[in-house]
Amino acid sequence: MAKTQDFTAVMKDMMASFPVDTSAMEDMFKTTAALNEKLSSVALDAAGKSAEISSKWTKDTLSKMGEIAKAKSEPADYAKAATDFASSSAEVAAENMAAFAEVAKKVQMDTVELLMSAGKDMSEEATAAMKKATDEVTTAAKKAAAAK
Repeated sequence: MAKTQDFTAVMKDMMASFPVDTSAMEDMFKTTAALNEKLSSVALDAAGKSAEISSKWTKDTLSKMGEIAKAKSEPADYAKAATDFASSSAEVAAENMAAFAEVAKKVQMDTVELLMSAGKDMSEEATAAMKKATDEVTTAAKKAAAAK
């Protein structure tokens, strides 16, 4: 009877002829993990600053509500208190929106800076990996040609 060929040995020989260097993938993973850590830090910092702004805005608003809640002797005093509150609230809103805009601008600048840096790093790593792979394939091809 015919004996079935052992393809396990054939596959081992074939894979040995084309060595794969996983260090490039490991470096890419490490670079990506570092980028994600930095981006998370930027996002968490922005969230913290936004929470501080919101908290301060709420406290300011609540303290100003005390004036409206106080009993007045004249009906016109209620209208004046409401007008003062609305005017003050509009001013504080503008200040807080500007503070939120500053946080957003910083997040944008930090993110662009991180992505530009990561793109440069990844490009350099990819170039080095491709050069190494090309050198290995060229060496393997020369060995195969010499073996004939």
